[in-house]
Amino acid sequence: MERAKIVVTGGAGFIGSHAVVELYAAGYQPIIIDDFSNSKESVLRGIQEILEVEVPYYNIDCGDETALRDVFTQEKDIQGIIHFAAFKAVGESVQKPLAYYRNNVGSLMTLLKVMPDFGIENFVFSSSCTVYGIPDQLPVTEDTPTKPATSPYGNTKKICEDILTDVAKATTSLRTILLRYFNPIGAHPSAKIGELPLGVPQNLVPFITQTAAGIREKLTIYGNTYDTPDGTNIRDYIYVVDLAKAHVVAVQRLLEKKGEVVEVFNVGTGRGNTVLEVVHAFEKSTGVNLNYVIGPPRTGDVPAIYADVTKATNELGFQTTSSLEEALASAWKWQQTLTN
Repeated sequence: MERAKIVVTGGAGFIGSHAVVELYAAGYQPIIIDDFSNSKESVLRGIQEILEVEVPYYNIDCGDETALRDVFTQEKDIQGIIHFAAFKAVGESVQKPLAYYRNNVGSLMTLLKVMPDFGIENFVFSSSCTVYGIPDQLPVTEDTPTKPATSPYGNTKKICEDILTDVAKATTSLRTILLRYFNPIGAHPSAKIGELPLGVPQNLVPFITQTAAGIREKLTIYGNTYDTPDGTNIRDYIYVVDLAKAHVVAVQRLLEKKGEVVEVFNVGTGRGNTVLEVVHAFEKSTGVNLNYVIGPPRTGDVPAIYADVTKATNELGFQTTSSLEEALASAWKWQQTLTN
């Protein structure tokens, strides 16, 4: 039986590469589009080694309409798109807002313009819990009101959600699922693909693993006076392989024409962990002690956020299966392949 073709934009990125692996394992034919502006071509080798097959890929920018049309013409009969491709550094977005709006919003608009000409209706969007801002109540559900973003990056996610909702209402040729991620961590159990931060890591876990590996002198924990059990920020940390599997389930739902034309799902574990809990879980799961210090809180940091995952469980049939310790151990295993 021929595999249904699913385009994965940003398919060489952290989450995208894991989604490619899980799509193939589930019987789909992923097709990678990536311009490697925020990833490395070596990731393709890792994917190939895991799957023992070469996945088609195109080195193009999703905002390039002509190049997109060429890919869709060449591949034929594409059944759906998972759109990961985006700039993603919150701090950088504050410094370079125009670049973020042009890339993140512009690429989506180009895709939506080209898709109908090739009969592509199914679209999974990589959104973010940043759309909830600083929530009034925890955990957040899909009905929790969205709030003004604290960064241009977060605002691009909200704008893209609005664009997809408006286009889906205006046409009969788009079905979309918006997946609002919480905090993806970890690496593939093979340690052949994982998170590849460019420069100084913006996220907690790569900073932890780089500190453990001696690349960073120390880990700074930003603030310990929040209204949380130990004073440090609370986040919902989801293992990246679990997150990748959520995309497979979403694609299946779209292809089977289940659900509404536009659906929103939180993708997290349903549990919150403080930064210090993550640090101690890493030390416990790896046997490596971390050099960390407490620093001042960062402007714009949300004190606490974690997901209510009831809707994803009941309607998508999706639940995470990996523990925080397992995810952190996989991140450490991956880090060791980078430094050895």
